[in-house]
Amino acid sequence: MPRKKIAEPDITTEEKIKEAARKVFMKKGYAGTRTRDIAEEAGLNLALLNYYFRSKEKLFEIVMMEKVQKLFGIIAPILTDTSTTLEKKIELAAGNYIAMLMENPDLPLFVMSEIRNNPERFANKVQAVKLIQESHFVKQIKEKRPDINPLHFVISLLGMILFPFIARPVLQDAGNLSAKAFQNMMEERKALIPLWIKALMKAR
Repeated sequence: MPRKKIAEPDITTEEKIKEAARKVFMKKGYAGTRTRDIAEEAGLNLALLNYYFRSKEKLFEIVMMEKVQKLFGIIAPILTDTSTTLEKKIELAAGNYIAMLMENPDLPLFVMSEIRNNPERFANKVQAVKLIQESHFVKQIKEKRPDINPLHFVISLLGMILFPFIARPVLQDAGNLSAKAFQNMMEERKALIPLWIKALMKAR
């Protein structure tokens, strides 16, 4: 007797829904998004969307964790690498992070806003602070400046990288800064941030 073939999920449809969800959630946030909005963006009926993803919350969690991983995941391998110097880690963190954010300029504001609105949803899943505190990067900072809490340097580094993208709409509007001028500034910061952090570490 031939074995009954088990139906496999339509990966194309799933990805189409997730891509639509990424666009809508990024534009409207969790609270402002309806499942109907996602279905319309994907060009599908609502019943089919509900078949693949039972709730808006489940779909949002998938998309949000992708965004969180993109935002925090890029820096983890750099900070935990035991083969690179402290100076090299700073250069790589600034260069790689800014390059990624230039391709995803709205990412920091979206992630920070949603985590702030739903901290309990991500508290146990986003272990960025713990990962950083236990990293080789922090160990190297402690060796270089045992008199200062290493988180000061970590916060300064991340702030220098992330804040311009969070403040980008204001900077471009109030400062009459074109998209091209902003991009040039971010390219300059790839070299400037390591210099600033090194200067902070030498300050007494």
